Amino acid sequence: MTINEQQEELIENFELFDDWEEKYEYIIDLGKKLPGLADEFKTEDNIIKGCQSLVWLNAKFEDGNVVFEADSQAIIVKGLVNMLLQVLSDHTPQEILDADLYFIDRIGLTSHLAQTRSNGLASMVKQMKTYALAYQSLGK
Repeated sequence: MTINEQQEELIENFELFDDWEEKYEYIIDLGKKLPGLADEFKTEDNIIKGCQSLVWLNAKFEDGNVVFEADSQAIIVKGLVNMLLQVLSDHTPQEILDADLYFIDRIGLTSHLAQTRSNGLASMVKQMKTYALAYQSLGK
């Protein structure tokens, strides 16, 4: 699936819910489904700066694609991370760099997340794009 197809799938899933209480429950469910991250990757170097909760992000380059794995101590943040992984993981560095992550606005996260969580989400996206930029030279 392309990045935009995965974004559209997330948007469709959120459209199934009538209110933000149900949407938060869905985000929590996504957090519970996040596989997590091996302890060996829960290092200071993998912590996302700018997040209120601890968030670890690891990236690896496999078969021309960047594969992300992540974890957090906060269940809602784990759900947000899971959405980003669904959309961006296992794509080429260029696809990640070119991605316009419109799903964040379309499902209403921008207006319904606390400022600190919005800042953390932006920090996660920035770090994922930074990894993609670092791996871009390997994919050419």
